[in-house]
Amino acid sequence: MERDPRQYRDFEFNLRELAGSMGDFGTLFPLAIGLIAVCGVDPTALFVMIGLTNLITGIVYRLPMPVEPKKVIAVTAIAQGWSASLVTASGLGLGLLWLLVVISGAVRKLAKMTPLFLIRGIQLALGVSLGVQAVRMIWPNPLLGLLAIGIILALRKNRYAPAALVIMVVGIVVMAWEGNLGAHLEWGFSWPRFSLPRWSEVWQAMVLAGFAQVPLTLTNAVLATAAMIRELFPEKPVSEERLLLNMGLMNVASSFFGGMPMCHGSGGLAGQYYFGARTGGANILEGLIEISLGVFLGRSLLAVLRAFPLPLVGGMMFMVGIQLVRPILKLRRWPLALGVLTAAVSVYWNMGVGFLVGLLSTQLARWAAGRGLLSEEGLF
Repeated sequence: MERDPRQYRDFEFNLRELAGSMGDFGTLFPLAIGLIAVCGVDPTALFVMIGLTNLITGIVYRLPMPVEPKKVIAVTAIAQGWSASLVTASGLGLGLLWLLVVISGAVRKLAKMTPLFLIRGIQLALGVSLGVQAVRMIWPNPLLGLLAIGIILALRKNRYAPAALVIMVVGIVVMAWEGNLGAHLEWGFSWPRFSLPRWSEVWQAMVLAGFAQVPLTLTNAVLATAAMIRELFPEKPVSEERLLLNMGLMNVASSFFGGMPMCHGSGGLAGQYYFGARTGGANILEGLIEISLGVFLGRSLLAVLRAFPLPLVGGMMFMVGIQLVRPILKLRRWPLALGVLTAAVSVYWNMGVGFLVGLLSTQLARWAAGRGLLSEEGLF
């Protein structure tokens, strides 16, 4: 992914940052709809807590820092029809686990032993996964999906009409044209309520999906995200430990107010950057939008999200997926082969297994290189 040579301030508030703040909506919208509709998660709590988290991370990190649902937890909860309390309990369990991992120093050791080409493999797997999901979202109305892609190609770098912002406006116009906008809007005022998760549900959620979430978070939300930040914002690196500490704190806090489990992610960062986010202003703008949605539209938010034409979001996701695939094209020989192997296993099984296979294969390749059985180029 190419870095823009222009120097940016810590915080900028303009159309470019606003458009970039919407770059990871493709992950948020579908999973938020499922958690609200199937699991009964309070839409006010979900959006206010993710909005507050975006606000705080933008101020603290002073750069785009995606906040999105934990995918394994969200997909499992929707598929199995979890209760809202079980969803929030999973956030507490994972939050405490992340804090424990940070204290143990394990994430630092994992980061040191992971070569960059394995991170590229994880990004490739994520790009392919996003592309497949995007096609599924576009399929019901391909014309809208192609329209979104066309808007992106024409306006992505436009300062006065950024692509993501134009696509959101088009979505609102389509909703109004189909009579799905005014019919679903219900203004009011609501705020998340404090509640303590039950420890029995914390353990139940961890067994059902929490422990399966661990490898995906460590690979995509920690290792891949930290590597991408170093590449895009070398003057503002964020360590793997700090990312995990932040995820631990934000999930523990969110679980006390009915929020969903949250994490960072290289896919979300790629989406934000691709659509223009360059400063902490993007997170602050996104946070204000989400808090406003939760506070003033909480009662009608599910209906509004369901009515938004998802093929437009699918078009955005498809282009982000392409950006995640591009970095691996710079690799050659054994690093390329090991990166592709990691990606293939990740897509077929999951990212945890793919990462483990890639790591073991790398150690085997280094052993063989040390004995002159293959080239050492790129392995050390």
